[in-house]
Amino acid sequence: MNKISILGCGWLGKPLAVSFLENGFSVKGSTTSVEKIKVLEDLNIEGHLVNITEEKGCDAFLEADILIIAITSKAIDAFKNLVAQIEKSTIKKVIFISSTSVYPRINKVMNEEDALVENSPLVIIENLFRENTFFESTIIRFAGLFGGDRHPGNWFKNGRKIPQPKGFVNMIHREDCMGIIHEVIKQNCWNTIFNACANHHPTRKDFYLNARASKGLEIPIFEENEVYEWKIISVKKVQEVLGYTFKHDNLLEI
Repeated sequence: MNKISILGCGWLGKPLAVSFLENGFSVKGSTTSVEKIKVLEDLNIEGHLVNITEEKGCDAFLEADILIIAITSKAIDAFKNLVAQIEKSTIKKVIFISSTSVYPRINKVMNEEDALVENSPLVIIENLFRENTFFESTIIRFAGLFGGDRHPGNWFKNGRKIPQPKGFVNMIHREDCMGIIHEVIKQNCWNTIFNACANHHPTRKDFYLNARASKGLEIPIFEENEVYEWKIISVKKVQEVLGYTFKHDNLLEI
């Protein structure tokens, strides 16, 4: 299986596509912008215009072995349409990029078996892939994303208070996102769910003080919350099953 299609060649999808090209894969990438097609093709990525809200138009893009879905849409009907098109395609394996936002903040360590946020559109979409029998799928729930032009020091503008300073940070660097995706495919690890998050959880106060200082920005202001809501995302499964070692596992070294 050496033909990969990546739905959504943005902050994560584009460098991911380049990394697969460097590993000898044939790669197709999608965008919703005509202007970005040339950007992809200049990187030797076969560019396709794909909008999952449209009932047709994915046929050529879905002529591949593996599909990686890296878009942020939570449009349930659009994903139902996409799944129907995948069923008619040559795709045999799907990686769906989800989020640890599916876990509620109930002041505990959360693993892949824990209860999820009720009526979450993202959970409903996950299940469209998990329950499908036409192809195999793996769900990767990424924590907060940073790396490249995404620097946590820029996330709270001057004067905006940061909530829950005594809560804990769950973050993952883009390089680790890419590394885990590669390992899922390399190890042929399908029909499962992985949390993906650095195994370091400083308090939100320590994390954002450090992030702002690293950019030479003024000290942030924090809310004084009376009730603290937090969660810590466990990555025990991704470390044990995939044997993955995080490249960016100290979040205070940003």
